[in-house]
Amino acid sequence: MTTLHEVVAGPGLAGRPPRRRTARRRLAGALFVAPYAIFLLIFGVAPSCYALYLAFTKSGRGFVGISNFSHVIDDFRFSPAVSHVALYLLSWVVALVVLVVVLAIMVHSVGVRWLNGSLRFVYYLPGALAGASAVLLWLFVLDPTAGPAGPLLRAFGYHTFSQTIHPTHLPYIFAIISFWTGAGGWILVMFGALNNISSDVIEAARIDGASPLQIALRIQLPSLRKWIAYMVVLSLAAGTQLFVEPTLLSQASQSIVPNDYSLNQLAYQYAFNLNDFNGSAAIAVLLLVVALALSALFVWRGGLFTTEER
Repeated sequence: MTTLHEVVAGPGLAGRPPRRRTARRRLAGALFVAPYAIFLLIFGVAPSCYALYLAFTKSGRGFVGISNFSHVIDDFRFSPAVSHVALYLLSWVVALVVLVVVLAIMVHSVGVRWLNGSLRFVYYLPGALAGASAVLLWLFVLDPTAGPAGPLLRAFGYHTFSQTIHPTHLPYIFAIISFWTGAGGWILVMFGALNNISSDVIEAARIDGASPLQIALRIQLPSLRKWIAYMVVLSLAAGTQLFVEPTLLSQASQSIVPNDYSLNQLAYQYAFNLNDFNGSAAIAVLLLVVALALSALFVWRGGLFTTEER
């Protein structure tokens, strides 16, 4: 006689005890996670521990406390680099949170399937370019004498490339480049999250007289809360590592853009120009602490790891 357990489990699993199946699933999960965990330990945890060791020591002197941190913070280049990265992060994160959410909701509201898919493809297409390639493309775009945006730039009073990439403009230029290359992927993520909302809920809201704006604010936006927090956390982690964009602009502009514009560049200068790996590690640790603190704040406020009670 067939039991209910055999019907539910199927012929392949009916004869296996529940504990054995659970053990097999755990083993399969561990095997999937193992490669990532190994690479994380080798290329993530181990370098971080070594950086911590270097940050609190000095060659030939052993443990020196916060001496390396005091040294780099007192450097006249440190405060400007902090302000550059902070302004860039603020511009980029605000643009991501506002524009990505708005564009995702707009794409989700398009009822024509081919148009919906075409918009998603167009938004994602710039993400196919790597960071260095995107910067090289924007070097051409930002040139008032040759780029397609030349008439617009000249209308704003920028007639040469050096005027366009003046250091005071760079945080916003870098924010535009980062948004252009990374926003498309996040629009697709938000679009997928919006698809989890039941169409019956949205239809009921429309029947009750809710406008598109009310539906977006009261139904769609709350459902994106965790995904927005996730986007901000990863953006902060990437944004604090600003290096490729200012480095390429520095080379292209013949040092109009300084080679110590960002904190990562300053750390590079300490390590490979001043041969001070301890100071470079101190900057890296400071970046890590700030990024972790900001990420923890958004994880907490965004409820990223909270579960809904049923």
